[in-house]
Amino acid sequence: MTFNLGIATLCGSFMFSFVIRMAWGKMVDHWGPIGGWMAALFIVGTIWCINHGISTPMITQSGGAWVDQGLAAGVGVWVASVLVGGKIKKSIPTVLAAVSGGILGGLLLSLFL
Repeated sequence: MTFNLGIATLCGSFMFSFVIRMAWGKMVDHWGPIGGWMAALFIVGTIWCINHGISTPMITQSGGAWVDQGLAAGVGVWVASVLVGGKIKKSIPTVLAAVSGGILGGLLLSLFL
């Protein structure tokens, strides 16, 4: 991966978690549960198209490993939460559950892909 592609990948990853952090909660507060579904549709769908779905996407996958856009969202939102005063120790069980689920999901996919 070139330097330029690396910077674009970092920016695409940041953009996803930033928009989640800025808009998702406001959509849920304003429209209730349907706001969460709308946020999932509009935020995830739009950013996915920018990061993956166009002919020159922001996020470049290289090498044998495949990293999901969800990793960028999880890390970005977790770091932002810690920076505004969230407790790292309190989040460890959730982080471990997410990592365990990701590993199990990867193992399951490796059985048939």
